[in-house]
Amino acid sequence: MALIVQKYGGTSVGTVERIQGVAQKVKGFREQGHDVVVVVSAMSGETNRLIGMANEISQRPVPREMDVLVSTGEQVTIALLAMALTELGCAAKSYTGGQVRIHTDSAHTKARIQAIDDENMRADLKAGRVVIVAGFQGMDDNNNITTLGRGGSDTTAVALAAALKADECQIYTDVDGVYTTDPRVVESARRLSKITFEEMLEMASLGSKVLQIRSVEFAGKYNVPLRVLSTFEDGPGTLITTEELDSMEQPVISGIAFNRDEAKLTLLGVPDVPGVAAKILAPVGAKNIEVDMIVQNVGADQTTDFTFTVHRNDVEAAYEVLEGVSKELGAREVRKDSKICKVSVVGVGMRSHAGVASQMFETLAAEGINIQMISTSEIKISVVVDEKYLELAVRSLHQAFELALEDAN
Repeated sequence: MALIVQKYGGTSVGTVERIQGVAQKVKGFREQGHDVVVVVSAMSGETNRLIGMANEISQRPVPREMDVLVSTGEQVTIALLAMALTELGCAAKSYTGGQVRIHTDSAHTKARIQAIDDENMRADLKAGRVVIVAGFQGMDDNNNITTLGRGGSDTTAVALAAALKADECQIYTDVDGVYTTDPRVVESARRLSKITFEEMLEMASLGSKVLQIRSVEFAGKYNVPLRVLSTFEDGPGTLITTEELDSMEQPVISGIAFNRDEAKLTLLGVPDVPGVAAKILAPVGAKNIEVDMIVQNVGADQTTDFTFTVHRNDVEAAYEVLEGVSKELGAREVRKDSKICKVSVVGVGMRSHAGVASQMFETLAAEGINIQMISTSEIKISVVVDEKYLELAVRSLHQAFELALEDAN
């Protein structure tokens, strides 16, 4: 028998009928003898509805009051699920983040968990109850309600699993696991039975929307076994673990990730002097704009072209910053391009296999796809290409690395 933390997302609890279905699933685990802690999100669409009402009243709502508002979505779900379990004869008790005593810092709308008091949860589990906790929320030292940012319920679940030393943290969603790539782009994409935290972190950061990045970081830090499963289909899902397969079994590439939300900015004709990169990027960072890939090329005239990518939503703000920087540095021109995308191959097997980059580049060249930027790490290679080639690039790479031949892990 095990202690399991389960998280159900907005689509999983999107209607009363689905909440009742979750209750049946949870009851099944209790009948097997497992202790269960359930973390739930707001019903699908509810958080957006609440944010919409706030924006009707104020263009810039006070962050503290936004947290008070949006946290009510999860409060509805925990109560309804507790009622549904009680109706099935399964004892249950609901908790808000504050009632559990999930302590966070005071960064409203993007708070970070600092500590969790597990005393009340353990007492309820010992008494045979299912513990139901509102995801996405906590409380700071001044008893203010805080929220963890979009997707924060995943982080809540992993944090509770770490605090309780759970045997497994199960993330239930509308997909049945982590795939070699998005099945909507490549029909032959396969579900991975296992993937490492390193690979999952890269996949999440590179555009895979299955898990929130912070939850994967948390799980890896505290060595919490994490499994992605479907609420609507039975199956083993995908286990995310620290364990790597033997090198003979380990595929070179585990998946192809991509991100459409990229934009590229280039500062042309910048004087090639020490500290110029800092002079360009410091003002961008001061505007809270995250920079992703960076390429710098030095020309024969002793000037440099400096190119970097940002989230597409930030491109106009970044361009405005660069116009000021350009005048200050005496640069020749500022360019922006929002019609790009990033495609990445990911796999811990790359550590022990040569030739991955050349195979990737040859595959793209064969399809007439020009590479604009390249970035690498120990277990990933990312390229920026024209957005119109995204699906062709993903499909051709998926085929080239033979990810559709078998369940890759």
